Amino acid sequence: MLQIGDEVVYFSVVFLLVVLVTRSATWATLLTAFLYIFMVMFRFPPVPADRAARVLRPGALSSGGGVPVVAHRGGSHDAPENTLAAIREASRNGATGVELDLSFTADGVPVLMHDETVDRTTNGSGPISKLQFVQLRRLNAAAHHRMKDRFNVEKVPTLQEAVEECIRHQLTIFFDVKGQPDMAVSVLHNMFKKFPVLYNSSVVSSFEPKVIYKMRQTDPHVITALTHRPWRLSRFGDGTPRSLSTWSQLWTGVLDVLLDWAHHRVLWKLCGISAILVQKDFISRDYVQYWAERGVEVVGWTVNTAVEKEYYQNLLKISYMTDSLLEDCDPHY
Repeated sequence: MLQIGDEVVYFSVVFLLVVLVTRSATWATLLTAFLYIFMVMFRFPPVPADRAARVLRPGALSSGGGVPVVAHRGGSHDAPENTLAAIREASRNGATGVELDLSFTADGVPVLMHDETVDRTTNGSGPISKLQFVQLRRLNAAAHHRMKDRFNVEKVPTLQEAVEECIRHQLTIFFDVKGQPDMAVSVLHNMFKKFPVLYNSSVVSSFEPKVIYKMRQTDPHVITALTHRPWRLSRFGDGTPRSLSTWSQLWTGVLDVLLDWAHHRVLWKLCGISAILVQKDFISRDYVQYWAERGVEVVGWTVNTAVEKEYYQNLLKISYMTDSLLEDCDPHY
């Protein structure tokens, strides 16, 4: 829960900033009061902590076992990503859960696909949003995978096919939503109603706070998580600037600072999240403790080397996502 000290500091800062800008204590008081009332009226309480813990740390609490390991995109190094084969392989290799990317075809069919286009993972080309499902179904999702000889032909699965496969293998699902919040929330809500076991075996996550807020608004019983990578607006995952323009770098850098502040001070409380998914390089013991004091679980991504995994398992003792449960592989940002 939000600490009392946090609330005093946050609203004191707001009050002082407004005083400096408007030079009016009256306006500062009114605006600060408005923001406080807004937070109280429109925020969502998180799901009960014990239920969230059972989903985010399956088996770990009762058995004293190791930290949960989630196969990123189903384990994209070990099998073609976002396929039924990847889900089966992840289960076989000991994953406790899988992270799956939700996308939509031109005719509105929910399927698994990370990229906006099908070029990287299939033998097709073009935006997935321009392809009918019948066209997508003809493509081979194993076409460019390093183990394509073993997996040969894999279809792009529908969301329901993936959910059924995960339930069959008793895997926790992290539904990653990248866009189309209205459609995504509607589809996921219907999926939860069709498969009630998802309430105790899945998490809806997104970089976009509006997706998480709308999901909680539609179904407050769904466990949710915000995904976050500091400096995401100004830099790519490997640290290179998104723009060569100095002014653009400065502006997006300021936006990054504001977004980071909002994630750690406002958005998590407003959405009532149970977890935050953070890029691995920004996680420390102090960071984990910060969120633990607020009842929020930290999950790291994407942890792909034995050294990193040992750090997460033995020192941080938190869940992590990986592209491979079998060997070291290149990082994904």
